[in-house]
Amino acid sequence: MAALAAGRNVEEAFAQTLRWRPRLVSLATEELAAELSTKLKEAGVSGVEVVYGTAGTVACSTLPEADFVVSAIVGVAGLEATHAAILAGKPIGLANKECMVAAGEILTRAARERNVPILPIDSEHNAVHQCLRVGAHSEVKTIWLTASGGPFRKLPLADFATITPEQALKHPTWVMGRRITIDSATMLNKGLEIIEACRLFDVTSAQVRVTVHPQSTVHSLVEYVDGSILAQISVTDMRLPILYALAYPERPASTLTFDLATLSHLDFEQPDLERFPCLRLAFAAAEKGGAHCIALNAADEVAVEAFLERRIPFMGIPRTIERVLAATPEAHPATIAEVLATDSEARQRAAAFLEQ
Repeated sequence: MAALAAGRNVEEAFAQTLRWRPRLVSLATEELAAELSTKLKEAGVSGVEVVYGTAGTVACSTLPEADFVVSAIVGVAGLEATHAAILAGKPIGLANKECMVAAGEILTRAARERNVPILPIDSEHNAVHQCLRVGAHSEVKTIWLTASGGPFRKLPLADFATITPEQALKHPTWVMGRRITIDSATMLNKGLEIIEACRLFDVTSAQVRVTVHPQSTVHSLVEYVDGSILAQISVTDMRLPILYALAYPERPASTLTFDLATLSHLDFEQPDLERFPCLRLAFAAAEKGGAHCIALNAADEVAVEAFLERRIPFMGIPRTIERVLAATPEAHPATIAEVLATDSEARQRAAAFLEQ
């Protein structure tokens, strides 16, 4: 490991630095960077530079010794570092869908111009990437993203008004961070993945569909124009897509195995857009693109935080997003600075609606 960005996780950064001895480590603030520097000095570790803030993450992502950059910072906080890495010609392992949602047009254009691969680490898009290796782009009819349906797939709609944060944080399949777990419960997470798929694989929103698959065994499917459908099936273990991205185009051996007996029963069903209005809003934003995609992500982040703080009910999340989207003018930011400005405006609108 050449460089590491760890946000506010000082203890984890310290443990990882002791193990891997990166040349550069970045933390969120100057105070946290100073704290880590002190801990490293007390442990007798030298030769590690500790930096902080956006400048720090950019320094990590563009370090000359780095030959592969994993972009996994939550939200748009990692956008500038990801863009800088692409401009520096670094292959990207993308585990941050928000970057692609907010600035996918800019990132993919820069990647094409520099012949830089963007390899998805999200399990669904990683599965699509694998399925696309067997056919030409012109032969793709539909990309099918699978969704577990979250914890409320069968909850009566009348009970949605009383959903608590504790209930929403209990995902039936994956163990994830707080925001992404709530996004899974509202299916906004799948909405963001629709936009990400459009940008990553250069398809229209009409070519991306969602199917609810509670077993989470089939990670995604690609339907070709001749009627063939290819599915990627594996254990629900994020080590596999990470390995795929790091080793691409090779497939190294691993100890991750799949029990075919679990395929004895597979369910697929249409998502209920009345139950999950966030998915409907995401399809609308994907069709408009640009500022609406940015506003979708920004408003959701603000609304989810308000829900976790018990300031709004569960269904207040889609209501907030819908109001912000309605107030967002159509635009297509051409620079990262414009993207971040649009993001900030959307957050301000969301906060103002919540105050009302």
